[in-house]
Amino acid sequence: MKILVPVKRVVDYNVKVRVKSDGTGVDIANVKMSMNPFDEIAVEEAVRLKEKGFATEVIAVSCGVTQCQETLRTAMAIGADRAILVETTEELQPLAVAKLLKVLVDKEQPGLIILGKQAIDDDCNQTGQMLAALADLPQATFASKVEVLDGKAQVTREVDGGLEVLSLSMPAVITTDLRLNEPRYVTLPNIMKAKKKQLDTFKPEDLGVDVAPRITTLKVSEPPKRSAGIKVPDVATLVDKLKNVSKVIS
Repeated sequence: MKILVPVKRVVDYNVKVRVKSDGTGVDIANVKMSMNPFDEIAVEEAVRLKEKGFATEVIAVSCGVTQCQETLRTAMAIGADRAILVETTEELQPLAVAKLLKVLVDKEQPGLIILGKQAIDDDCNQTGQMLAALADLPQATFASKVEVLDGKAQVTREVDGGLEVLSLSMPAVITTDLRLNEPRYVTLPNIMKAKKKQLDTFKPEDLGVDVAPRITTLKVSEPPKRSAGIKVPDVATLVDKLKNVSKVIS
């Protein structure tokens, strides 16, 4: 069984993002980029399933600019066997990425597609669900535990009321939550080995997919700064301020 793991190159989660002065987007010039943390969890889970003998090959996929090769090399250093880059300079939106992945799923025929539930840059949380719909595959989102039993994927997911366990026939799409696992530390020997692993590059037109954006960003702005809080001496004063100053209660 193959496992396909889409990964996204995003601004590193430790970086404080800055909005461009013209409000057209986030400034990524000279900013540290890394793999989306949820996708890193997805790669780790796929590698663990391979180590347990449930998979024979883990394929990492990324869509975007040439520098996404660095993200794919990181995935291969974690344990992916090979990688595919769909190279484009277009702004890729979830539907376009899902269409590209659908073509690769048809080509590679993986038993599982494991990807992060969302990317930390746009927070869309859409690609996995759109891919499952386009490929007509069963899906389990926000997975906190994944097991392969009797040819089926058993996925535990956290819901408001506790835990929900789903049994999926494969092939299937799974999106990862934070508590699924803790990705391993990437060692220098594995980084060196990753440089020799296979990395294939395609263009969207090679796959017959139109990736032109469907949504236009009108303006990006920082959230308004919060004003300083105040201390009140007692509950009566608090209620008075909530009612007459903030007007959040009546």
